[in-house]
Amino acid sequence: MTATSSRASNRPEIGCYTGPEMTFRANRLAFVVLLVSAAAGAADWPDWRGPERDGLSRETGLLAKWPPGGPPLAWTASGLGSGFSSLSTSNGLVFTQGQRDGKQYLIALDEATGRKRWEVAHGSAYGNNRGDGPRGTPTVDGDRVYALAADGSLICVNAATGERLWSTNLLQRFGGSNIRWGLSETPLVDGDRLIVNAGGRGASIVALDKNNGNVLWKSQSDEAGYSSAVVSEVEGLRQYVVLTGEAAVGVSTENGELFWRYDRVSNRTANIATPIVEGNHVFVSSDYGTGCALLRLSRQGNRIKADEVYFNRDMRNHYSSSVLLGDYLYGFSSSILTAMKFATGEVAWRDRSVGKGQVIFADGRLYLFGEGGVAGMAEATPAGYREISRFEIPRVSSLPTWALPAIARGNLYLRDQGSLYCYNIRGR
Repeated sequence: MTATSSRASNRPEIGCYTGPEMTFRANRLAFVVLLVSAAAGAADWPDWRGPERDGLSRETGLLAKWPPGGPPLAWTASGLGSGFSSLSTSNGLVFTQGQRDGKQYLIALDEATGRKRWEVAHGSAYGNNRGDGPRGTPTVDGDRVYALAADGSLICVNAATGERLWSTNLLQRFGGSNIRWGLSETPLVDGDRLIVNAGGRGASIVALDKNNGNVLWKSQSDEAGYSSAVVSEVEGLRQYVVLTGEAAVGVSTENGELFWRYDRVSNRTANIATPIVEGNHVFVSSDYGTGCALLRLSRQGNRIKADEVYFNRDMRNHYSSSVLLGDYLYGFSSSILTAMKFATGEVAWRDRSVGKGQVIFADGRLYLFGEGGVAGMAEATPAGYREISRFEIPRVSSLPTWALPAIARGNLYLRDQGSLYCYNIRGR
């Protein structure tokens, strides 16, 4: 690996359900910006899709427009190996995964220079016709990092040194079979629990003790999906929402008891997008001709009930997940960037944008990354697609750029297989 250089908080309450028509506060976006300004405009990105798994960066003071050739390139790291793993950041380190020389690795880079600080081999080589190597993103929890390789190898290491603390293989341990394009989820840390979708019989969703990997509980028998779990609380009752390979489900955080199951949004090819939780509602979506659904959750004694608000085929998230801003979702419906009203499923606009890709949000703007290596920035407005800037990264691979972009401490991270590009988007 070489590098060249030119130099978990609680999610804010940014929406609320007020009645049958479900309206959301118009100042949601302004509230986010005001709340995070207290963090001096800089924040880490320690988990999949950011601090709260919602695709929203807490960064402020970013460039309102990029120069024609793109923002300044701070550094490039090469030799990461093959894979679609995104990245997380914490305490001056950048964490990702890659495959080379017949092994999958968890890797830590210096945030300032991109130079490798340490790496740990875990898992044997994985490959298929859509690209080799790990897919999951490392999860940072305090002084520890957790990562899942494509072959089911799960590892916990010391974040500063890479010292292996414990490891296991989910498929071997829980009797699951690998899915068509390899296990891809990012493990969820919740208190002392580590939640994974292992896909075993009687052990589809598993809670492990994050300190040692011991089993706390096991639940369900679904095949694993490619999605990552999120936490939801309904009238004081906490649950994990998981899009498995067969259904969207809600299970008790305490013992894994099934609260509800919804399979209309599922397909048997690939369920990938991360569920979006907002108050007592959950949005789930998949592609392959399927669609999206909004579910209203309500507490019924010691259980949770899920009722369908709507189902449509206007937001079919494939390998990317939508972001929720104010009253609207912004996401790629298959290959078309789409703005859709969260409460009703009504489409506001569609645009081909940077081509099929991914979207995250920071400092009032949408950040887009197409699978052909084009990065874009656009206004976050339901009034129409309004692009501000775009540029293209140097491509080193013929595979699509499927790794989710990340924004942390004034840097925009874009990955193309073995190469990671760090751009300075703070402008100083």
